[in-house]
Amino acid sequence: MFTGLVQAVGTVCEVCQIPDGVRLTIDPAGWSPRATQGGSVSVNGCCLTLTADPADAGGKLGFIAIPETLGKTILGGLTPGSRVNLETAVSAQTLMGGHFVQGHVDGVGSVTQISKPDQTHGECRVRLSPPAALMKFMSPKGSVCLDGVSLTIAEIGPGNRQGQGGWIEIALIPETLEKTTLGSWKIGDRVNIEADMLAKTVIQFLENYAGPVVPTKETES
Repeated sequence: MFTGLVQAVGTVCEVCQIPDGVRLTIDPAGWSPRATQGGSVSVNGCCLTLTADPADAGGKLGFIAIPETLGKTILGGLTPGSRVNLETAVSAQTLMGGHFVQGHVDGVGSVTQISKPDQTHGECRVRLSPPAALMKFMSPKGSVCLDGVSLTIAEIGPGNRQGQGGWIEIALIPETLEKTTLGSWKIGDRVNIEADMLAKTVIQFLENYAGPVVPTKETES
């Protein structure tokens, strides 16, 4: 479990193909996840397991990304030199400053529009196109996790009834632009998207288990 508050930006220093997928080695630039082998770290919003104690690897972070992860996130496109957002798993003492983030990427969207501060009276706005199946989980002022960053949806374009053509727009503060990789986004960049887990739970229940409302004497009157 994570909060979506990025703690460091690391740099991929090695991508090695192995029978089980890809071995990733990331230089966290001195940051420590305070976790040992088997611990969880969010890498661009994707929960990965440390394959070695960073203290035994010169401070480097090692992970194995299996084909399922590579096929459903942007991690398959990482190359040496790629910058990634990093966050360690929360503990019971962690301040919940973002929102509940599982590190389970729901889909990959793309950046479609970037408005610089001089075009938006001081705001940097980014519009993204999520997969149509995720649009039902998006709501104005709701939470979304993009490349591991907890963000609030500023505006939404719902598209058609199937979610096709829908978009979301976020407003980025200078702190986010400076302390994460989001400041380097370009139009066309692919982005990991995790929808709000509370919205997913409610909609999943309503779609699959909630039956018709049965009138009672109170509602009839």
